[in-house]
Amino acid sequence: MNFPDLVKQRFSARRYKDQPVEKEKLTRCLESARLAPSASNSQPWKFVVVDDPELVQKVAVETYSQIVSFNKFTHQAPVIVVFVMEKPKIITQIGGRIKNKEYPLIDIGIAAEHFCLQAEEEGLGTCMLGWFNEKPIQKLLGIPPGKTIGLIVTLGYPNYEKRPTKKRKSFGEVVSYNTY
Repeated sequence: MNFPDLVKQRFSARRYKDQPVEKEKLTRCLESARLAPSASNSQPWKFVVVDDPELVQKVAVETYSQIVSFNKFTHQAPVIVVFVMEKPKIITQIGGRIKNKEYPLIDIGIAAEHFCLQAEEEGLGTCMLGWFNEKPIQKLLGIPPGKTIGLIVTLGYPNYEKRPTKKRKSFGEVVSYNTY
């Protein structure tokens, strides 16, 4: 598939078929994320793959609460990938302090998008989650104290008869040249 079509086709899947994800496809998604660019080539990430069905359910419970219930679809996903932020190179840390930027978080986002686009190419669906209960997930997965979970991505075969329509702002609303 050519890149513009891939980008247009990719959407956030919130319904999944009860079908496992082949290891080869999962590996290609992880490899695409691993190859993503990062500030000063720090590669400040670790991808924790959760594919044990019992553990998937435990992690899924920690992606919503009684007040915020919009992530309950995570129980349908056969795979959940937790993107953990690792310590960047010292030059990146210094640059981040000077420029007041959290480069590892930006880098995690780039890696996650590489993962999601590869998944789309593989016929899989994904959804990036920013809402989750970090401490319980860290405990469940043995993520060391002091590490931060940047985001979580669900992965599986989407269960839609018809793809949801993408709603995006117009080109003119988000693009300007030479001035704001």
